[in-house]
Amino acid sequence: MTIYIGTAGWSFPRDLDFPVEGSGLARYATRFDAVEINSSFYRPHQRKTYQRWAASTPPGFRFAVKVPRAITHERRLIAVDEPLARFLDETEGLGDKRGPLLIQLPPSLRFEAEPVKAFLKTWRAHGDAPTVLEPRHPSWFAPEAERLLARARIARVAADPAVVPAAAEPGGWSGLIYRRWHGAPTIYESAYTPAALEDAAARLRHEMTTADTWCIFDNTKFGAATRDGLALIERLRASASDAAI
Repeated sequence: MTIYIGTAGWSFPRDLDFPVEGSGLARYATRFDAVEINSSFYRPHQRKTYQRWAASTPPGFRFAVKVPRAITHERRLIAVDEPLARFLDETEGLGDKRGPLLIQLPPSLRFEAEPVKAFLKTWRAHGDAPTVLEPRHPSWFAPEAERLLARARIARVAADPAVVPAAAEPGGWSGLIYRRWHGAPTIYESAYTPAALEDAAARLRHEMTTADTWCIFDNTKFGAATRDGLALIERLRASASDAAI
């Protein structure tokens, strides 16, 4: 199994040691093996744009892609065939570099079994893309929701900070693990402590023995995401070296 570490978007602080030549994405991809595309949530990208992004990264690089808000926030998972088909067609431009598709729900969207069943049926009718879902209403962390997600082969995101204690741990389908670290104590801003990153490394080392494992840092406002991601990679490399001795 594989661990993918990255950030939400590929911007990075100028004072860090990145190559000076090439596009921002190409430079980012010299230090990270994955990225989460968040701009797709706000606006569509042409298939050729995704193709260009894929071509600018090395073999083995992967893109997670956030599902458009038209599906999650405007239609609230109802009657989504048309925007879903368009989104999937566009992101096919990534080819085999397309990783998980991220469905992030609005905090106000409660779990209701029948609409969720209908949405999951629609989602899987459009293909078998690896998918993760980040619910943000406490009602989603119940056994029925977990069963529906597992049945549809959709992993539930482990988020930090967590809206309820269960949200901090992976759920749903166990074939994929996806952690999103938004920053604590201040969301999108705060850097993580060395102790928190060491704990994350230990968790990822264990989890990657059972499934492909992702950890995306979303504390991007002041550049902490890049620093935290690089620090986590170094911890994982150090532990791998120790294990080989």
